[in-house]
Amino acid sequence: MISNNKEPAFIALSQNNECEPTSDYEVLRDNSKLIVFYLPQYHRIPENSEWWGPGFTEWTSVVQGKPNFDNHYQPHIPRDLGFYDLSHPDVMLEQAEMAKLYGLHGFCFYYYWFSGSRILERPLENFLKSDIDINFCLCWANENWTRTWDGDTKSVLLSQNYEEGDDDTFIASLVDYFKDKRYIRVDGKPMLVVYRAKDIPDPSASFAKWRRLAKEHGFLGLHIAVVDFYDISKPDEVDADALIEFPPHKFNGPQSRPEKIPVFTNHEFSGGVVDYYKIIAQSAKRSAPPFKLYRGIIPSWDNTARRQNTPTIVVNADPNVYGDWLGYLRAYTREHNPAGSDNFIFINAWNEWGEGCHLEPDQKWGLQYLEQTLKSSYYDNQLKTLDQSRETLLRKISEKLVNQREAEDSDINATAEQLITEFTNYRPVGNFTQKVAAKMIKWPMVYGIARYTYRLFRRLRG
Repeated sequence: MISNNKEPAFIALSQNNECEPTSDYEVLRDNSKLIVFYLPQYHRIPENSEWWGPGFTEWTSVVQGKPNFDNHYQPHIPRDLGFYDLSHPDVMLEQAEMAKLYGLHGFCFYYYWFSGSRILERPLENFLKSDIDINFCLCWANENWTRTWDGDTKSVLLSQNYEEGDDDTFIASLVDYFKDKRYIRVDGKPMLVVYRAKDIPDPSASFAKWRRLAKEHGFLGLHIAVVDFYDISKPDEVDADALIEFPPHKFNGPQSRPEKIPVFTNHEFSGGVVDYYKIIAQSAKRSAPPFKLYRGIIPSWDNTARRQNTPTIVVNADPNVYGDWLGYLRAYTREHNPAGSDNFIFINAWNEWGEGCHLEPDQKWGLQYLEQTLKSSYYDNQLKTLDQSRETLLRKISEKLVNQREAEDSDINATAEQLITEFTNYRPVGNFTQKVAAKMIKWPMVYGIARYTYRLFRRLRG
């Protein structure tokens, strides 16, 4: 779509009407499809009341977050939608209307299924029965349900056992969703996202059976997209159709630590701090792989509310920088995954309030993240190549970082040009290192020693 910059509406909305656009300047509309992950844990269930205390919902954790250093934004408090209860369908209707207004294509609901047992299913069941007008797909969140919220094997509350016959009953549980006219399809096939593909005992065999079962239920097959977790680097490792970037996974290594670490007021803090600018630099440096990759983005990240002393905190995130990053990912998608049934970009997330990762309006930023989401869909035709878009992105974040350091009177001196060079030469951790780390994390002491040694090596290297 092309917006005519001579229209009265364009002129009226221009911030500077004295600046006439040149004759070769056009404002274009990007048509990438933005899919946003959606957490349903905002209503009471007996299991959470038993495990965490009477009446527990995600909001219980959210309001308990406390700052770990000066100017640390905690807790995250909702604004427009309030402390909602997802057992009421009207809430989802309001969310869907807001999401569509700001240009989102659909929700990717987390689907919690444990060998035939489901949990947090009520919002999704209400949605299926409703006429709420928004596209959707499902992500099987096939992790153990644990007290640490990260799917580890300790303190398991509800485990994934992958029992015999699970493939059949799992697909059978999805049929009604796949039949829904709002369900997102690729080449006519329902798209199913899998969070931890390699946790499945034989994922290739399971995926083949899922596709066969889907055909038996009358579908054209399945389009299976797997999350780019630490133990996987290509979809064909499990015979999936596509890989989905899922920041902060693979973006939170030692190479992404900020140059200036906050001074912690919480003396028990032993978590990690990650620089949003370096996450963006890593994202911009990723070249197009020889397989289907759906790019991913986070507006921010801070799971202090869930893990007060051991969180991962992303600093320097704000709506404008997020908008610049999303604009670049749109440019990448236009070039490498042009208009079709699957020109997707995944956003993590719509409402992960306990992880400080949400597009929903909060008390600090209001609607700004949503506004930037919509704004990023408009671009000018003068940015003709992806390299130009990348350079523009790196320049914007470099200039912003210089201004920030000057405002803070920081002793870290660098010009915007030097920072552009630094970001351009940015070296992300390789897939081999990430896979080794994913295996070693099962032994915390060994992992801690290896992580310290690796960080020291990288500092000495350069």
